[in-house]
Amino acid sequence: MRSLSARRSVGALVVAAGALLASAVPAFAHVSVQPGTAQQGGYTAVAFRVPNESDTASTVKLEVSLPLDHPMASVRTQPLPGWTASLEKSKLDKPLDSHGQQITEAVSKITWTADAGTKIAPGQFQEFKVSLGALPTDTDKLTFKALQTYDNGDVVRWIEESKDGQPEPAKPAPVLALSKADAAGDHHSADTAAAKQQDAAPAAKSSDSAARTLGVVGIVVGVIGAALGVAGLRRRSAQS
Repeated sequence: MRSLSARRSVGALVVAAGALLASAVPAFAHVSVQPGTAQQGGYTAVAFRVPNESDTASTVKLEVSLPLDHPMASVRTQPLPGWTASLEKSKLDKPLDSHGQQITEAVSKITWTADAGTKIAPGQFQEFKVSLGALPTDTDKLTFKALQTYDNGDVVRWIEESKDGQPEPAKPAPVLALSKADAAGDHHSADTAAAKQQDAAPAAKSSDSAARTLGVVGIVVGVIGAALGVAGLRRRSAQS
């Protein structure tokens, strides 16, 4: 009887440990803006990071809509081998003043289309880099709704907007948070520094995530080892 009870205890501990380990694994990634913050009124370089979440299909197109309620006069894409970028402009209801000039239209959508033989395969991701500016000063965030198209025809719509106090939606739209400019007002230098840190930030986040996961794995292994030890002691006690 004691042996059966011990086995049940060990089984319960193993199930609990498995649940703990599962909770430590990051959730499926979604299309996002990297880095996620920039200064109001400045110019910045960002990357739209696109993970391929399908096990059977590959990503072949990305469409990103830019908010026309906060238009930007300068939008430029960085060349990416194997992908063709096209910019679509729309008329503005209210002209935008940029360095003394009146801008009557602005980029409203960017579309990246994979060339023949190019794709984001299962288990891979790609970054699509863009220079933006001048960033608005009358909002604390910019929301970029995105459509991700797979080679099997599926389209994932990353267009849901997060709301304060509510859980993150299943398909959240990429968001760039905007902070107040430094007192010095040097938008260009501040955002240039942020752009230089762009490649370092993902590595740091990845390292931190890996460290946390390994820590949880260590705890799980310890729990299982302790459970097996207790079971062994109970068996020896029952046999004696």
